[in-house]
Amino acid sequence: MLQYISASVVYPVSSPPIENGVIALKEDGTVHAVLQAQQAREQDIENIKHYHGFLVPGLVNTHCHLELSHLFEKIPEQTGLQAFVQQVIKHRDSSEEMILEAMQKADREMLANGIVAVGDISNQLVSGATKTGSRLYYHTFIETLGFNPAQAKTIFERALKMKEEFAPLKASIVPHAPYSISKELFAAIKDYSLKEDNLVSMHNQETEDENLFFQFRQGAFLKLYEFLGLDISFFSATGKSSLQSVVEELPGSKVLLVHNTLTTAEDVRFAESVHSGLYWCLCPNANQYIENRLPDVPMLAEAGVKITLGTDSLASNHQLSILSEMKTLQENFNLSFETLLKWATWNGAAFLGIEGEYGTLEKGKRPGINLVEFAPEGKISDKTSIRRII
Repeated sequence: MLQYISASVVYPVSSPPIENGVIALKEDGTVHAVLQAQQAREQDIENIKHYHGFLVPGLVNTHCHLELSHLFEKIPEQTGLQAFVQQVIKHRDSSEEMILEAMQKADREMLANGIVAVGDISNQLVSGATKTGSRLYYHTFIETLGFNPAQAKTIFERALKMKEEFAPLKASIVPHAPYSISKELFAAIKDYSLKEDNLVSMHNQETEDENLFFQFRQGAFLKLYEFLGLDISFFSATGKSSLQSVVEELPGSKVLLVHNTLTTAEDVRFAESVHSGLYWCLCPNANQYIENRLPDVPMLAEAGVKITLGTDSLASNHQLSILSEMKTLQENFNLSFETLLKWATWNGAAFLGIEGEYGTLEKGKRPGINLVEFAPEGKISDKTSIRRII
């Protein structure tokens, strides 16, 4: 038994938008067919439920920190990355009950906001129960941090144990950021990734000081290391940006570079020439929250790289909504709804390796279906809303 739904515009994403298109669905939400209006008329289909707005696939959030959800509205805005990191560390002592309750609430918020799949950063096991009981698809990125070469083996073994404890949930072992990972730890992750299908995510060039540290061994990161009590006497400046300094160390067949706030066209050209499996994640609301600046999105778009969207955490955002991220990007860079939707669905699913089920409205997939309302001519505003239909 099929049910039929239609809208002012249907966006399959993998093919052009269809005015008054019709989606035929099986009882479990699997797409049976996506039809032109004329095709539906020719087949004499009755009982079509019509919506005013856009029907789109479920959204994919490729970068989140679910375990930081309890920090909602606890960290001031626009402090800069170093001060933000220090605040996160200071608030790590919240009760487990508070952390669990906040994660479950955040999970429900993402579900209500039309998100169907999440790439989530974890530094501990606390999010496992929430993910196991969720209706969302989660891929957990177990984040390693360790700039001291002598600690690389111990840190990697701890991450490996955590991955085993997350099972049967999908999980990967990944580097945190260029400034927090030693070459030895990069090498351990890379060696592991050659043996395993290890999907990788890494924070990249979120602040100007990251590049300053690698180029000249200067900037605010020196004070951060002092705050953390880390001896970095072994480190020498590379004379290159942080990304150009580490991209050859990046493991995995697919790597998600997250934030890219200070990434230049030269960085992109160099990185893409070295690694063929790069994806570039934008989290504009978090960029504004922490550093009050945005990446050079037009440059990334013009470069033709694979772009995805993320929300970061509730420590650095007012909501976990990919639609809100799309709105910020459209307001600042005049991007089309169609372009943003591809970043928010198909590209994210492709990175997570779940494009066989999610990301587009195509026969045989069960991607979830959302209704986007109050977005005339694809212009997202404060009035624009999203709600899950399937």
